[in-house]
Amino acid sequence: MDALSELIALLDNSELKLFKHYLKQNNKRNDVKNIQLLELIKTDDINGLKKLYGDAKNNDAYHALRKRLQDSLLSFLSQRAFETDHSETHDALRLVVIGRALLEKELNKIAWKCLDKAERIAERLEQFNLLNELLMLKIQYAHLPEAEPFEALTLRFEQNQQNMQREARLNIAYAFLRHELKEIHLKGKIVDLRRLMLATLRKYQISIKDLMSYRSVHQLLYLANEYAAIQHNYQLIEQLVNRTDQVMQRRNGPERPYLYYQLSILYLLANFHLRRRSFQKSSEYLDQMMDLMNTDGRYYTQFILGHRLLSGLNLFFTGFANEATHLMQAALSGSKRRYRPEDIEDIRISITMFMALRNDRQCLKQLTLLTHTDAWYEKKMGMLWTIRKNLMEILIHAQFSNIELAMSRLNTFKRRYRKYLLSTSEERVIQYLKLVERYLTKPDVIHDPAYKKAVNALLTNAGDHDLFVISFIAWLMARWDKRTAYEIALDVLKEKRH
Repeated sequence: MDALSELIALLDNSELKLFKHYLKQNNKRNDVKNIQLLELIKTDDINGLKKLYGDAKNNDAYHALRKRLQDSLLSFLSQRAFETDHSETHDALRLVVIGRALLEKELNKIAWKCLDKAERIAERLEQFNLLNELLMLKIQYAHLPEAEPFEALTLRFEQNQQNMQREARLNIAYAFLRHELKEIHLKGKIVDLRRLMLATLRKYQISIKDLMSYRSVHQLLYLANEYAAIQHNYQLIEQLVNRTDQVMQRRNGPERPYLYYQLSILYLLANFHLRRRSFQKSSEYLDQMMDLMNTDGRYYTQFILGHRLLSGLNLFFTGFANEATHLMQAALSGSKRRYRPEDIEDIRISITMFMALRNDRQCLKQLTLLTHTDAWYEKKMGMLWTIRKNLMEILIHAQFSNIELAMSRLNTFKRRYRKYLLSTSEERVIQYLKLVERYLTKPDVIHDPAYKKAVNALLTNAGDHDLFVISFIAWLMARWDKRTAYEIALDVLKEKRH
């Protein structure tokens, strides 16, 4: 899908009507074809697009029309975002815009009231860039009657400059750590995360006090979760998670300006405890998430699928497979337009896994709903997610006797990902793949004691005994066991908890 089509797809029916009205108002001639082009793209009418200008010589005119339509749509979306965003940050920004306009019209008294209110909001929200613009405006007009003393304004401006510099250092450090994480992910770079973080904090002169804000805690916890996922070992970040937990406990209750970060932190903590098999603790954080979402519904749509995902996984790995499947299916039963595609794909692949581990043939139908290309999944979901999805596809086809298709998928998988797996030192995946291939080429190998020993060795060396790693190994064990892979996985998890 091209950029223009992706932008148009963001519009629901009511927004589409508003955009058409916006175009009509801005069209200065009656023969402009931008509304016609919009409708053709919206309905995916390829033949209509070809007839729009007819002659191939008009190709330049067609692309110029597309460019103008895209520019108009970007302008419309930015205007709508400003109109419909009712966050306090945008309230403050509106007050600054109004305050500047009033000062220019010499309505000074009401202008100062607007700017004072905006400053109080921006200070509370720690919006230092907005404060910088606001204070510069106040200083510019400090010569007017009823303005604050010049010295007081410049002192606040200098203090805010220090805050801006501190925030800039934090953002640079976070960006650097994200870059290093990418190196770990894509190039198999071996790094001690704790030492890397400490070295980064020293490099950018960041104190422990600077890390106590919700935003900083969220950033560090996000990085730690990504690192643990790459290593398939969440025990590596346990110390950092415990410190995060202590910070959260000291700040009880919802804090409206920081609600997004609160919800994100609770989600990451719930995910950590799920992956560490502390299902009760994970559920407690999910309950806190739901309480916050119900208290203030601004982020409900943004977080509800993530909440349902972790809730479903908690249910599934504690023996409530039917409840887990129904919960996730219900999560997708409403309109999907309002959800992020990534969240939808997470739910779909989990439903597929639930069914496959229980020998439910419906997983074949569910698999067909994962329709994006590998390139899309790699970009949107990450390399590890995409590899896991492809492995699951191979296993499902093999499970239901589609051996030729499974072998075809396996060969494609090796061509696309073998080099990556070797470069990132993912020997476990390569070893696992060899065992799957041996089964596909010679199914009777499952009765060979040496083969069983090799599979069990994978389980013994499964690092921190990650839930998904155990599930994949359980699938191989189920080839010779009379139980389902789900039953085997539950038994393994019970053993690991004792």
